[in-house]
Amino acid sequence: MEASGGLEVRLWLYGYLVLINLLGLFLMGYDKHQAKKGGFRISEATLFAVAILGGSIGSILGMYLFRHKTRHWYFVVGMPFILLLQAAAAMLVMQMPIVIKVI
Repeated sequence: MEASGGLEVRLWLYGYLVLINLLGLFLMGYDKHQAKKGGFRISEATLFAVAILGGSIGSILGMYLFRHKTRHWYFVVGMPFILLLQAAAAMLVMQMPIVIKVI
């Protein structure tokens, strides 16, 4: 069960990461669009929350693709810092000898 169960978990994780990064990218583009037309904006806390929840790559891509929030130091420094922490955490988790048995 470990081989197929581990694969299933990885597929769910990869799917989640793809979706949360697409959300981060979309929110940056949407917020930029709303900023240009003076509409309802996405809060900075929400943008950071999506990055922290795994969407840091999409958020960073959105920042530079849409040229949004690139004048705010806390985004320019904070988003890559979040990504760095996530990469370090992923490396630590991958090196841990965890075995999950499903009964």
